[in-house]
Amino acid sequence: MNSEFAIAVHALVFLNHEQESMSSEQIAENVCTHPVRIRKVLSQLKKAGFVATKEGNHGGYSFAGDPKHITLDQICRILRDTPVEVKQSTGDVDMDCQIASGMAAVMDRIYEKMNERCYDELSHITIDDIDHVLFDGGVLYGNV
Repeated sequence: MNSEFAIAVHALVFLNHEQESMSSEQIAENVCTHPVRIRKVLSQLKKAGFVATKEGNHGGYSFAGDPKHITLDQICRILRDTPVEVKQSTGDVDMDCQIASGMAAVMDRIYEKMNERCYDELSHITIDDIDHVLFDGGVLYGNV
């Protein structure tokens, strides 16, 4: 999973909590990243209808939608992010060794299962849940 997911979740929780239009600079300051990264991520969230934009002096980005119905798996999918993604496999399918030629396919199935479970877990967590953890002492898992 890349940092765009964390940026998106952070920005959405911030915008939801503030309940007003915020510039990319204001959001970037809270997220602790560059405004260009914020704009890149928020443009994808805008296409999904999770963020609205407004031009002018009091313009910027604002939260759109219902925080009780925006789940983390939706955000992950919007960003086309995969929780467990391996850039390089081991072995070689053309080798005579059964381990070397078959390991990548076995590992791919394991990663696929892990992703299914990650998406399932993320589908039970909403922007509203995170807000409650931060401001009301709510609990997601154990003491989180």
